[in-house]
Amino acid sequence: MNTTLLVHSFSPFPTLSISVPDDTPINSVLPLLNAKYPSLPTAGLFLSPHSGLVAEDATIGSLCDEHESLLSLRLSPRLLGGKGGFGSQLRAAGGRMSSQKTSNNDSCRDLNGRRLSTIKEAKKLAEYLESEPDRLAAKAEAQKAKLEALERKLGITPSSSGAGSSKSPADSSEPPKLAGTKHRFDDTEYLEQSRDLVDGVKSAVSAGESESIPSSSSITNNSS
Repeated sequence: MNTTLLVHSFSPFPTLSISVPDDTPINSVLPLLNAKYPSLPTAGLFLSPHSGLVAEDATIGSLCDEHESLLSLRLSPRLLGGKGGFGSQLRAAGGRMSSQKTSNNDSCRDLNGRRLSTIKEAKKLAEYLESEPDRLAAKAEAQKAKLEALERKLGITPSSSGAGSSKSPADSSEPPKLAGTKHRFDDTEYLEQSRDLVDGVKSAVSAGESESIPSSSSITNNSS
């Protein structure tokens, strides 16, 4: 029994047709097509049904449905492969991407119904409060060291060592200590000028406010 084959080729070749016995292997159909169509090349081509690739020794009868004498095949060129290695590189890149992907579960809830983000914030707050004394102590130490450095720069004896140390008042080589000494400012002319300037500014502000805000009598007259 013969089966008619409809071979869908690629441009510029049209759809080819040929009749072959059912026991013909699929790899033997291509030489038969070349014998019928001499212009059709055979190198680098292969035949396959539309369902996909099949074994080269599969017969035409095994590819046909029962009681059918028509089979559609597809003629395709073979694609030359490269040197390889791209697939492994792609898999390695995918593995790196998946390892770098972080999972954010903050919106999830635990068995008690609390969000994980709330639990994390509570833990951070507890750790912060637990380390609060250490931070305060470090801050106090830094302020104390800064104050001692400033006292040394100004020539002030620290209070801790002032009770136990005694210096002779006749020591003239020690520079005079200016820190802690009260000074009276006796420039009366400057004080008077400063007072006059302040009074002038206050008067100007009061005059500007009185001009910008209308009096109650004028408002009454306008409304009437």
